[in-house]
Amino acid sequence: MSMRLTIVGSGDAFGSGGRFNSCLFVETAKGTLLLDCGATSLVALKAQGLDPNRIDGIILSHLHGDHFGALPFLLLDAQFRTRREKPLLIAGPRGTRKRLDQALEVFFPHSTESKWQFPWKVLEIALDRDTEFLGYTVRTTEVVHQSGAPSTAVRLSDGKTLLAFSGDTEWTETLVAVADGADLFICECYAHDGRIPGHMSWDILKRRLGDLRARRIMVTHMNTCMLARLDEVRAAGVLVAEDGMVIEV
Repeated sequence: MSMRLTIVGSGDAFGSGGRFNSCLFVETAKGTLLLDCGATSLVALKAQGLDPNRIDGIILSHLHGDHFGALPFLLLDAQFRTRREKPLLIAGPRGTRKRLDQALEVFFPHSTESKWQFPWKVLEIALDRDTEFLGYTVRTTEVVHQSGAPSTAVRLSDGKTLLAFSGDTEWTETLVAVADGADLFICECYAHDGRIPGHMSWDILKRRLGDLRARRIMVTHMNTCMLARLDEVRAAGVLVAEDGMVIEV
């Protein structure tokens, strides 16, 4: 089985264009993962007919609500509605467990005291080294985006296919190494022009496309102005993420 990717959510934090928050559904023979789980992701999974109980693990690029905010809802849906039994492994940067516990308590007080019907745990991934995750190899690298914890780009491999994801970041030379050799590099492209602290613009990204040695490049996480200029992206040979899109990586 090759790597099959479903774009569950390709939107920014504000749902521009009616898009769901960041969430990628990754399937290979190794198992099924989510890469990010933004606040709308449980709704988006169900809207697209994707069973959350199929998910073996979740990798978080960083700890903003539009990238991890659905986790309390997903965990409690598994606990009370679907009666999940199989384990769930969640991975993220340093501070993930504390932030997740805080979110659980804000949304559902005393939920951290639950006697869980299924085992779940959090793995906090060290930067810049290969980490084994449910048979996959994961490598995260810090990028330029303030989130109260390390914000990271992610390289994910099943041993055959390499998927790379920028997370949220302004341009940094780190992205050259993140994209290098990837079968697909998914890059946030929040704005069309200008320099946006913590985020990418198309004017900056398009000038560096030749430095990104990935087989294919896709943009995601776009604001309203960027969504109105997508013809420029397609004309440059770059893919555009759309909610519900399925792609064989």
